Amino acid sequence: MTPITLVEGRRIALSNLDKVIYPETGFTKGEVLHYYATVAGSLLAHIHNRPVSFLRYPDGPDGQRFFTKNPPPGTPAWVKTTPVPRSEDSTAEQVVVADMATLMWSANLVVEFHTPQWTAGSPAVADRMVLDLDPGPPATVVECCAAALWLRERLTADGLHAYAKTSGSKGLHLAVPLEPTPSEQVSAYAKQLAQEAERELPDLVVHRMAKVLRPGKVFVDHSQNAAAKTTAAPYTLRARPRPTVSAPVSWDEVADCRTASDLVFLADDIAPRLALDGDLFAPLVNLNRAGRLPGRPRPDGPRP
Repeated sequence: MTPITLVEGRRIALSNLDKVIYPETGFTKGEVLHYYATVAGSLLAHIHNRPVSFLRYPDGPDGQRFFTKNPPPGTPAWVKTTPVPRSEDSTAEQVVVADMATLMWSANLVVEFHTPQWTAGSPAVADRMVLDLDPGPPATVVECCAAALWLRERLTADGLHAYAKTSGSKGLHLAVPLEPTPSEQVSAYAKQLAQEAERELPDLVVHRMAKVLRPGKVFVDHSQNAAAKTTAAPYTLRARPRPTVSAPVSWDEVADCRTASDLVFLADDIAPRLALDGDLFAPLVNLNRAGRLPGRPRPDGPRP
């Protein structure tokens, strides 16, 4: 019999809790749910009021995986959704994970959480910029860290604050809080940064996705700033052989990275990190840290 759990007054059926999702470590579905309950405060802050896409992997990373933006069949009526019109469906909606109950219902589906760089009701108006640093073997996250440090300095020169997290896979994500800015402008600026990084660091960085260019270098993927694209959310588990997490890291950790294993964090690592350092991505939800792209006028016009 499927156990029913009461979460914030909502009845949720939590199924197959003993099922092993990550065979390499024996990490079960029950442990997946426990992990999300443990990090709920931080995770919910970063996906707050954002339409969520799910990468589902109910049989583990080696089983069937499928990406969905639409609310899954059987979505409870109490789960909040928001209109996200698409060219192929003007009435499309997506889930908004607004509370612990929705988080536990979602986690029971066994998912990665992915969000765009904009919030519900403001499609294509970004309040974040993301740069996805993806290493081409034999490069690893070590090379990503070298590129990240250059990009951080470059962003600082433009008056912007950057924060780093592991992708939970091979690379590193840089996130920059912004004043609300059209996604097209953010995309253009991100592409310029990637191109500049390639010019300045030609032996380390490429800005194009072509596989022939990428061995031994870091691809600075700027494309995830397009309004239709999404990025793995902070603290989401990933569909990898082990229960790796897209984990915020400090700039000291980035600077000190010497081997790829230095920046691999599993589900069991995150609660102690939060207890010790707090949420290293917390400044992203602090409006005082939001920056303005170079050359973009103030909302009330230029200062006299």
